[in-house]
Amino acid sequence: MKTKKEVNLASWQVQDAKARFSEFLDATIKKGPQVVTRRGIETAVMVPIEEWHRLQKAARPSLKDWLLAPEPRFDNLIVERRRNLRRRPVVEFE
Repeated sequence: MKTKKEVNLASWQVQDAKARFSEFLDATIKKGPQVVTRRGIETAVMVPIEEWHRLQKAARPSLKDWLLAPEPRFDNLIVERRRNLRRRPVVEFE
């Protein structure tokens, strides 16, 4: 996992991001993801739309997409053998 220094993310306090939103947006488009902090705590990230689309494609598919996918889903499914369970005797009602 990359640290903030390795990725070189810029950090904006929330009030600066709000007051200078156009500059914040331009920095995101030109320099990549920008971190927003609130009271010194990293709270959100603004990313360019291309990055967002890439992340969405890389994310796991939804359950619906997974079930409707053409490839097999249960190739490596391991089914455990049933155990011999003790059963209670049948109670006969009169």
